[in-house]
Amino acid sequence: MALQLWDTFKESITEYTGLSPATFFTVLALGLAVYYTLSTLFGSSDDGHPRSRGVEEQMEPLPPPVQLGEITDEVLKQYDGSDPKKPLLMAIKGQIYDVSQSRMFYGPGGPYALFAGKDASRALAKMSFEDKDLNGDLTGLGPFELEALQDWEYKFMSKYVKVGTVKSSVPVSDGVTEGQTAKATEADAAKPAEDGPSASVEKEAVETAAPADDADKKD
Repeated sequence: MALQLWDTFKESITEYTGLSPATFFTVLALGLAVYYTLSTLFGSSDDGHPRSRGVEEQMEPLPPPVQLGEITDEVLKQYDGSDPKKPLLMAIKGQIYDVSQSRMFYGPGGPYALFAGKDASRALAKMSFEDKDLNGDLTGLGPFELEALQDWEYKFMSKYVKVGTVKSSVPVSDGVTEGQTAKATEADAAKPAEDGPSASVEKEAVETAAPADDADKKD
């Protein structure tokens, strides 16, 4: 019974379309494929709006950078990306930059997340990911490392907004000046003490020699 219906259906296709059953089903399959393709590309406006709103919610514009001025290392650590409400900050050579637009790199889970919230000058210069290098100490770096750090600084200056500076906890320049001043003061204080006895001895010798000369003149 089923075979008779199939044979009748094939004969009807050939009679009404002039096509063989294989050709007919091929054309039908192509038509359905084109229909689904066009319906996907040009979907209804009702379905399109919810998707666009979802994309807009994911791509919310970043807030403008906030100038922080001079802050300490401890305050800078608060901007390491752990708090999504705060900007993502990073410092190079004491200059703080807002890297929120590159959160996928410097934010939590990113390849450079350990640099965020710190002055990572030494680590960037040495291309190191060790905790001991996550600081702004540049002592002992070679010329190639300093050149690499300079390239990083130029990149940050051209791409990110500077929002502040890191307050140095150890003012090296001031310490050296005070040390030199203290040494100079000690030297000045010691100098009169050294010259004092010599001058007094010479004065006594002159005073002693004067009566002797007077006695010789009387004789």
